[in-house]
Amino acid sequence: MINYKQIGALKLICERNETLIQHFKKMYPNVKTCIAYNDVLSREDIDGIVIATPAETHYNLAREALLSGKHTYVEKPFALDEENGEDLILLARKNKKTFMVGHLLHYHPAFVVLKELMRGGDLGRINYIYSNHLNLGKIRREENILWSFAPP
Repeated sequence: MINYKQIGALKLICERNETLIQHFKKMYPNVKTCIAYNDVLSREDIDGIVIATPAETHYNLAREALLSGKHTYVEKPFALDEENGEDLILLARKNKKTFMVGHLLHYHPAFVVLKELMRGGDLGRINYIYSNHLNLGKIRREENILWSFAPP
């Protein structure tokens, strides 16, 4: 959220957990908070929504956001099955809304440079790429790793 705050785009934080709400109020004293998602969806002064919740909630929350006419950024994975994923993509197109998934490594400076080097031919012909993900992060049991790390 700090990045959204820094660019002046953080208007409202919606969170059910009262302890987290109090934490966010201290971190962002000028940002409003609420506990009901419908309060976010009904606000006309909010154009876009960021969904950073457990993976099993992403589809329903993103669908509601798109149906309410909001641009939607959802943490990966944006859905836990292909049919729901296709539904969100079609809904965003139908409503002419931006729908973005949080594949942040696409924008990491190291990956940007590597893509530029590959496109420019500086690395020659590439037959094979291998990498290691060294930080396991939070272990999640409700989602398949391919939904998180496979590129869209």
